[in-house]
Amino acid sequence: MLLPVPFARSLAVGIVLGAGGARLAAAQAPAPPPAFSDSSAALGNPPPGDSATAGPLLSRVAAGIQTGSDDAPADTGRVVRPRAVEYNEGYGTRLEIHRIASYAELPLFATEFIIGQKIINDQLNGTRASGTLRSAHTIVAGGLGVLFAVNTVTGVWNLLEARHDPNGRTRRTIHGLSMLLADAGFLWTATLANGARRSNDQATRHRNAAIISMSVATASTLMMWLWKD
Repeated sequence: MLLPVPFARSLAVGIVLGAGGARLAAAQAPAPPPAFSDSSAALGNPPPGDSATAGPLLSRVAAGIQTGSDDAPADTGRVVRPRAVEYNEGYGTRLEIHRIASYAELPLFATEFIIGQKIINDQLNGTRASGTLRSAHTIVAGGLGVLFAVNTVTGVWNLLEARHDPNGRTRRTIHGLSMLLADAGFLWTATLANGARRSNDQATRHRNAAIISMSVATASTLMMWLWKD
């Protein structure tokens, strides 16, 4: 069947233009994304569509694989063990002496306070206390002096020997410092004893110094009895 010449020309022109448009559209279309396999993900290469979110994370993972490190500190396998502190037999002996002497501390405090207050009351009333009462006051004071001398030597000695032991260190340090403070208070009290015999005001100062020193020592002793590690 023969087509008219004008119609045949129009059909040929349309076929040529259609083929050219198809080539142009194919040239301008974006290339399809490459296939993303599990092996590329394992190597830290994210899919193109998720690079904005997965890129930093996978980059860090890939860097860790390449360098053999990660964010966590390396486990060196070393176990830190506390150092053992050894005490000799002398430490235990001194501790026992110190403990036994501390049991006599509070009864001696109570006895000395009662005798001293009786002497002061007699002095305030214008009478002189009996020689027996004064002798008892001196004897008890001497006993307290011996007790604190023994406990100071044994306590400071053991405190120095146990300085490397972390167990109970705070308790031992507080006790040692407070008892040294009480020692200083008792020495101050002793220096006021002579004036206490001549003046009521000096006697009151002597008593107050003794009470302060006894209070510090009592609090420190009770702390050691009640504060257990």
